[in-house]
Amino acid sequence: MAKVSVYNMEGSQVGEMELNDAVFGVEVNAHLLHKAVVAQLANSRQGTQKAKTRSEVSGGGKKPWKQKGTGHARQGSIRAPQWKGGGVVFAPVPRDYSQKMNKKEKRAALKSALTSRVQEEKLIVVDSIQMDEIKTKKFAQALDNLKVEKALVILKDNDQNVVMSARNIPTIKTALTNTINVYDILKYGTVVIDQAAVAAIEEVYA
Repeated sequence: MAKVSVYNMEGSQVGEMELNDAVFGVEVNAHLLHKAVVAQLANSRQGTQKAKTRSEVSGGGKKPWKQKGTGHARQGSIRAPQWKGGGVVFAPVPRDYSQKMNKKEKRAALKSALTSRVQEEKLIVVDSIQMDEIKTKKFAQALDNLKVEKALVILKDNDQNVVMSARNIPTIKTALTNTINVYDILKYGTVVIDQAAVAAIEEVYA
């Protein structure tokens, strides 16, 4: 089992912790990581774009002028694509961009993402992530103590003092153990997690 140092909010090492290899020590599957990220980004797309084709634009039922003898190019409708106010040639229509991954793939991808953070020494375990009050400045100082600038902070419980304190820091995102995903783990680079959250993740995914 891999061992990682455990820190407190002041940035001092207070001990060590063994990580379960079934979650934090698997073989990193780059293909599954890529698939998970692409699927999540695709699933976040609304797909509500719409433009009208020439058959949907109102008007244009009458031929604007006769075929020959006017000196103009022949035209069949004032709603043809080359006219102002005409329809769009290959107009976008509403569609579903979502992609599916089965449960085993999702679990394996998440384990790969967590393992990659351990291997790159970007998993910082804190004994307890707590705030006595909602204070962004104090939380930012705690991150400075841990030498962290951009990170995903994973909590076991929805501590509103921590969540609200971190909300105004653009390079920090908080997540609960049941809401973590591959995209956020990879995007924010460093993962800051408390011991309780590590235990919760190991209990679910081991």
